[in-house]
Amino acid sequence: MAASATSVFARSSIFAPNYHVHLRSYAPRGRRHAAVRLLRTRAFSAPLEVCAKESVSVPGRLGDCPFSQRVLLTLEEKNLPYDLKLVNLDNKPDWFLKISPEGKVPVAKFDDTWVADSDIITQAIEEKHPVPYLATPPEKSLVGSKIFSAFISFLKSKDPQDGTDEALVSELASFNEYLKENGPFVNGEKISSADLSLGPKLYHLEIVLGHYKHWSVPESLVFLKKYMELIFSRESFIKTRALKEDVVAGWRPKVMA
Repeated sequence: MAASATSVFARSSIFAPNYHVHLRSYAPRGRRHAAVRLLRTRAFSAPLEVCAKESVSVPGRLGDCPFSQRVLLTLEEKNLPYDLKLVNLDNKPDWFLKISPEGKVPVAKFDDTWVADSDIITQAIEEKHPVPYLATPPEKSLVGSKIFSAFISFLKSKDPQDGTDEALVSELASFNEYLKENGPFVNGEKISSADLSLGPKLYHLEIVLGHYKHWSVPESLVFLKKYMELIFSRESFIKTRALKEDVVAGWRPKVMA
């Protein structure tokens, strides 16, 4: 599902957006609903401006942030136009730091308000453009939510006996069992916001653990592997995925820490 011709993938560092009004939205979860309510009444018709990380290996390409990909996947799945501004996070331009004082991505512009946090951004998009409906039922919203933290713990571990690999396999096996009974997606037959959040994280997991740990998802987890195949082969995912070399480079600091 392609974005309109207004989508831009290669002009972050030369295009400084209008940032005369901005909102710091790195808010605790308890304040996120208020931010979404503020944005709910402001529908957007023009392409949504989104700032995301630029590739470190190929200038002008999307970088390796899974949270930015989540936002772009939401826009692609809803077939909404967006204007993507890529930011070199190793040399952040002044205009970007004015709209994102902590230097984080993604940030998106709703009217004259720049909003951070993929949770807030994707909730606001869903509220304004509920067709196709992507919201995950509350009782399913936390399915697979512990996989990412288990992945990071295993990746950073220097002790092969500390159990972090077993903990990750346990989380993946639990998700595999869920998919066996409820799949192929988190919400059954249709893709939802939970999948658009989890998919990029599993993409990073597969690449990074394969590179740094020589580890792969167990073949026995057939429903999980099918799930990953379904997500990774979607047109929206292929269009917004990071280069493998960028994913490897992006996680190197955590591995070397």
